[in-house]
Amino acid sequence: MKLVLKGIVLGIANVIPGVSGGTMAVVFNVYDKIIELITPDVRKILAAWKFWLPLGIGMAAGILAFSKIITELLSRFPIPTTYFFIGLIIGSIPLIIRKLTSSGKKKPDLLLVLSFLFGLALVLSMIILGSGDVDGAKEAAKAAAIASEQTMTAGKAALIFISGAAAAVAMIIPGISGSFLLLALGMYGTVMAAISRLDVIFLIPFALGVLVGLVFGAALVRFLMKKAPAHTYAAILGLVAGSVVLIYPGFAPFPVILVSAATLVAGFAAAYFSSRGE
Repeated sequence: MKLVLKGIVLGIANVIPGVSGGTMAVVFNVYDKIIELITPDVRKILAAWKFWLPLGIGMAAGILAFSKIITELLSRFPIPTTYFFIGLIIGSIPLIIRKLTSSGKKKPDLLLVLSFLFGLALVLSMIILGSGDVDGAKEAAKAAAIASEQTMTAGKAALIFISGAAAAVAMIIPGISGSFLLLALGMYGTVMAAISRLDVIFLIPFALGVLVGLVFGAALVRFLMKKAPAHTYAAILGLVAGSVVLIYPGFAPFPVILVSAATLVAGFAAAYFSSRGE
């Protein structure tokens, strides 16, 4: 049940522009396991079904059932909802630091600091593209409505495939929003409309693209984890820390700030206590 709940949050995060599914995977301490299981080794995948099956069920539920609720919350109560995600992110930082120190580096060196700054700069560069805009959910909803009636062509199938692969790589990287990348590519509305209608003709090329992107992206992350684990975790720490700035919604009236403080604490507690002792 715990994995199902974590999967729900991951599913929700992956359909909200500006919110990183990779960050949520780090938050709930399932990032490493997911990366290890994204492999062509079918036996390895099947052997770990007790992990990925409940997580996958939760992700499907999050995408199909809860994404509309969260999108509505972001539309009606953008600041408190965003602060909940900020709380989740901040609550995961102690876990990342524990992983960093346990990977062999007790004290920071220049390369470790540069790795952190690289991750931080990579996420902050997304601000230029506008991925931190809390109105992204509203724009995405409009795009989905416009894309509700489209026909498939060979060119569109190729574009959907490429978009799926690019979004999958982005989903693997903490701090980078795969759904925002789809929005930037102009494909978010098409994909969201296809999901809502369960339009198989549109979903097949997208799913194939996601599969290819996940396999190649995960292989790269596994390589970095093996060769330079401490510096990889330092970069992840920079990515996660930068995502707080990326989605920060700005100032608000005093009553809204009080509610936002409560949602931030709730998010922090959910992330911190879910990873405590792991």
